[in-house]
Amino acid sequence: MKKFINKILIATLLVLFLACGDKTANVSDEAGASVQPIETYNWKMTTTWPPNFPVLGEVANKYAEWVEDMSDGQLKIKVYGGGELVPSLEAFDAVSNGTVEMGSGAAYYWAGKTPAAQFFAAVPFGMNSQQVTSWLESGGGMELWRKTYAKFNLIPYMGGNTGVQMGGWFNKEINSVNDFKGLKMRMPGIAGKVLEKAGGTAVLVAGGEIYTSLERGVIDATEWIGPYHDHKMGFHKIAKYYYTPGWHEPGTQLEFFVNKDKHDALPKHLQAVLDAASKRAQVWVLSEFDNQNGIFLDKLKGEGVEIREFSKETLDVLRGYTKTAVQEMVGNDPLSKEVYESYSAYQTRVSKWSKLTEQAYYNKIQK
Repeated sequence: MKKFINKILIATLLVLFLACGDKTANVSDEAGASVQPIETYNWKMTTTWPPNFPVLGEVANKYAEWVEDMSDGQLKIKVYGGGELVPSLEAFDAVSNGTVEMGSGAAYYWAGKTPAAQFFAAVPFGMNSQQVTSWLESGGGMELWRKTYAKFNLIPYMGGNTGVQMGGWFNKEINSVNDFKGLKMRMPGIAGKVLEKAGGTAVLVAGGEIYTSLERGVIDATEWIGPYHDHKMGFHKIAKYYYTPGWHEPGTQLEFFVNKDKHDALPKHLQAVLDAASKRAQVWVLSEFDNQNGIFLDKLKGEGVEIREFSKETLDVLRGYTKTAVQEMVGNDPLSKEVYESYSAYQTRVSKWSKLTEQAYYNKIQK
């Protein structure tokens, strides 16, 4: 009976120490052995998305839930939308300098920090979601991503992929590449350089500011994602023409990024939890986009939106501008050259298989 009471007392003391958050205190069992309370970690995540934004913000929330569940509460992450903790496009710096433990966004937002980052978000006429995931996971892409972020004291993780996007909303018809001349368009990343070669002006606007910018004429056109988000953003109410395909973002990769010092201070099993949760996010985001975009495409059509297609001639010219823009970029930055050579070689190899299988299936079987 005495032993039983002693065990109850020890367990009670252990719970009290944990509840008080004492990470250094220890309790001795009846044999005199030291019992260390489990250390807990409380992190913050800042995102580039508006608070609780569908899919993009949601996956940040889900990631935090998955991490807490898988770590049995040992690692907790509180998520802040863009502007709640730091401005949306300052997330990279906030995590880099350790003000915040981790962030969520898309790598092309950090082109001003390192041009090579853009290859880990979207490449015009590049790989789709399946191919990008394959490159990152099995083709050496993740190692290069980590190398790119290392000098900023950051570790990147996959955070989902949007799949092929729509081509954007315009206040005028785009019948040829000449119609891009003088056009002010929200267009991030490498595609922004392509737009400029076509005579337009690329404007980087955070997601929460796009509608107002388009409504007030700050921009003449915008790309965003696809029917689900575009409908929720209300673009169909202020722009007449909706174009496909999304040549500029054929498989946009999203990201989580973690301060390296904070990451390295975690036990190995919690580092593994961060990685495992990112893989789950990669699957969930694309699944949710495919599901919702199909639903909201019908909604947009039901509300009178007419889908237009860029002409082949327009796309061919844009493809040529893309090659020029990329070559200029990699010629001025050795790291960009290294990343692009890996990306391009992988796309060439995997596309041979895709053309033989998926493309043939879409063209000849699926209607």
